[in-house]
Amino acid sequence: MINPVLKRALQTWGEQPQMLMVVEEMSELMKEILKNISRKKDNIDAIIEETADVEIMLEQLKENYNIWSKVENYKANKIKLLEKRLDEWDATHAA
Repeated sequence: MINPVLKRALQTWGEQPQMLMVVEEMSELMKEILKNISRKKDNIDAIIEETADVEIMLEQLKENYNIWSKVENYKANKIKLLEKRLDEWDATHAA
């Protein structure tokens, strides 16, 4: 499941500080995406770095709340719904 180093970070620095770090990292990614879109800034390296940070923190979040399988199930259902919407889109926009 979780990388042992990430579990160790969660145990070392504690649940609340690490959950606040999740929010901080998501905010930093959001900021870089907005810069890229609104300012046409070439900041792909920053987007890559912040995406990695968010993914790391999301793993700690899933471990902290013990929600690994529930997240995966929910994600699978969301992907099925997305596929259905895409199929409907394709059917109504076919040339």
